[in-house]
Amino acid sequence: MGKYTRWAALALCAATLSAGVSPAEAQDPNAPDGGPSLVNPGPKASPAAKAQYRANRARRRNVRSARSFAGADSAAAAADVQGASATPPGLPPGTLDLGNGISMILNYTGEFAANPSGGIRQGSDYTGQIVFGLDADLGRLAGIDGGAVHTIVTQRHGRSLSQDYIGNNTSVQEVYGGGQTAHLTVLSYEQKLFDNRLDVEVGRLLANPPFLASPLYCNFQNNGTCGAPKSAFKMTNFTYWPIASWGGHAKAWVNDKVFVHAGVYEVNPRNQRDDRNGIDWSTNGATGVVIPVEVGYSTNFGNDPLPRNYGIGAIIDRSDYSDPVLDVRRGPRLFSGLDDLTRFGRSAVYARFDQMVWRPDPNGIQGLTLFGVALGATGGRQTQDFFLEGGAVLTGTFPGRPYDTLGAVFVMEKLSSLGAANIRAARASYGLSSRNVETLQTILELSYGIQLTPAVRLMPNLQYVIDPDQTRFPFRPKPIPNAFVVGAKLSVDLFTLGGLAKGPGSL
Repeated sequence: MGKYTRWAALALCAATLSAGVSPAEAQDPNAPDGGPSLVNPGPKASPAAKAQYRANRARRRNVRSARSFAGADSAAAAADVQGASATPPGLPPGTLDLGNGISMILNYTGEFAANPSGGIRQGSDYTGQIVFGLDADLGRLAGIDGGAVHTIVTQRHGRSLSQDYIGNNTSVQEVYGGGQTAHLTVLSYEQKLFDNRLDVEVGRLLANPPFLASPLYCNFQNNGTCGAPKSAFKMTNFTYWPIASWGGHAKAWVNDKVFVHAGVYEVNPRNQRDDRNGIDWSTNGATGVVIPVEVGYSTNFGNDPLPRNYGIGAIIDRSDYSDPVLDVRRGPRLFSGLDDLTRFGRSAVYARFDQMVWRPDPNGIQGLTLFGVALGATGGRQTQDFFLEGGAVLTGTFPGRPYDTLGAVFVMEKLSSLGAANIRAARASYGLSSRNVETLQTILELSYGIQLTPAVRLMPNLQYVIDPDQTRFPFRPKPIPNAFVVGAKLSVDLFTLGGLAKGPGSL
């Protein structure tokens, strides 16, 4: 604990004892640890004290929703789980609270990657993303208790090392993809009911911040991990950041730790075209819906000294998709050049967890957390059999570095026989053996997140792509060499940088 934190804690204890509140009941008014809400200062408190209390409650809700497998329920929390904040897991992003029920986040993330060895050829690329998010509390603005409006606008730019140089189809830079352009990513209405036990959100949405996301995942740069397990988008038409479509989801808390969650999202390939920006809200081109469901167990620092999340779920895809092998005449499309045969309906199931296993200070966020994901294809003509992921994130690495993180992760994607069929057919057309077709791509990553200032976070990382998936290049006569990648991710909370919000180290 630093000298400023100790002085703040002593001052808080003195103030709360004089007010008749026990130190155990009161908490550091700026500690964004996801713990119980502060004691309400009461109707006679100063306007500044009331505003501070409301801001702290909002910050803690962001932390809880971002850390829970029940999913993000604000623009700030959604941005956080998508890696669009300059904070370690367990702390909220730098959010500007206007004091009237409106709060905003503004972040820039840039990712550099180079492959000094391996891949199709050597090179380097840079890609970036700007995120603006706004949350409007309608209880404070219009007297609609539990109501809120959320808006997120994104802009992506740059190039992908995986696309340009390595040749695999799981990017080593997460903020590339979905069209390198501006998007209206979220515009939704949320309503909490029954003392916040039921939460319903509808509007222009995407599936992966509410489902299959965690702030732990974006302590890494590879897109197999950061954002959501990548294979969810390969096994189904699970909708993804930053592309919105019509949808809705509802989560119900059975008690303070157990929840059930379900959603339905429009599948519309027109929205995924590179020239689309999310402004066209028509359903022209929609091919069906995707339905994620999950049951989970989730705790936080307020009710568990070692917070944990466990969840099992399914993704039911009731929409069109392209057959991986056949054309419209049911012949091999690899050689015919005809349009793909359209199929309907597929599914996947998953299980995932995270568990803090070590926490040296019961009042701090520092500690070691383990996490893992398993996802399997269960229906339809699938290009993958399964996805596995496991890793660890240590928050607080050295004395004097309480917000730095050290992370390690592995990601495995297993091609199915259908997923490898085009590569085998292409090899056979050359008279080559198909026995050396690689079907298990593995990405290893080691990262270190440096909290340079409350507003700026730099994450150098090393990645190694083993047996790169070459489904994009089936006619390549030999496997793509394993690729060694050197990367760096820079995140800046711009409101914090401008002195308009708070971040780690300034709390």
